[in-house]
Amino acid sequence: MPFQPRVAILVPASDYYEKWQPAFARKAAALTAAGLVVEQRVWTDPGDLTGYELILPLFTWGYQRDVAAWYALLDRLETEALPVVNPVPVLRWNSDKAYLAELGAAGVAVVPTVEIAALDEAGLGEARVALGAEEVVIKPAISGGADGTHRIAPGAPIPGDALGRRRLVQPLMQGILTDGEYSLFFFAGKFSHAIVKRPAAGDFRVQEQFGGREADWDASEAARDLAAAALAAAPAPPVYARVDMVGDAAGRLHIIELELIEPSLFLHHAPDKGAAFGRAVAAALFG
Repeated sequence: MPFQPRVAILVPASDYYEKWQPAFARKAAALTAAGLVVEQRVWTDPGDLTGYELILPLFTWGYQRDVAAWYALLDRLETEALPVVNPVPVLRWNSDKAYLAELGAAGVAVVPTVEIAALDEAGLGEARVALGAEEVVIKPAISGGADGTHRIAPGAPIPGDALGRRRLVQPLMQGILTDGEYSLFFFAGKFSHAIVKRPAAGDFRVQEQFGGREADWDASEAARDLAAAALAAAPAPPVYARVDMVGDAAGRLHIIELELIEPSLFLHHAPDKGAAFGRAVAAALFG
């Protein structure tokens, strides 16, 4: 019987705020088809990982709610020199949205962002002036699933959970309200598929738990080029990647986020249903 490498996918201890099992099944099927044996390990208490040929943090959902545990896990994976995809330097870099400033400095079009170490009304006012926007969105620098993300209208107070905390301030991008947020997926550096995610009426968040919905999207050449430029700025080439972007009032696309840790890959929208994903992971292992 041919050797079949064991792969550990790190998963949550519970359902978190949405069920992860259907997405896990799609990813596991793609990896199994590529010749890998897939097992689950809870990311907050994974135990001995030395017996695996590869570790994938594809469902480390909730890491933004236990940042200390997340960084401790990354330190452990690095110290023990365990085989991880995406590589630990990429995971660490992608954990904090301060990377948006790096992308902007490299000439990549990103959503304009002001970082405030301890958010207060004065700082928010200065950010509005710097951004040239009255209506803004604030979010934690380490975040996921729109946790702690708020849309703040002119004159509205700062939400209590953000007051005095480190926050990123961005203009409300009109494109998310009119057209939605676009996600492009790349495996081993090659474009696979794209979707558009649209918020529910009256909301700006596109996540499913807030009523968001997705559909196939025929990504333009400009969108693909922008995504490739953003990924080129990562510390190492990611094996799997989701690039989220949104248009401004004039329709120009800007990177809003890179998802290189535990992205929903929407493999059911991929023409090959995830075969390219499975091959990319297997190639990283055997390479």
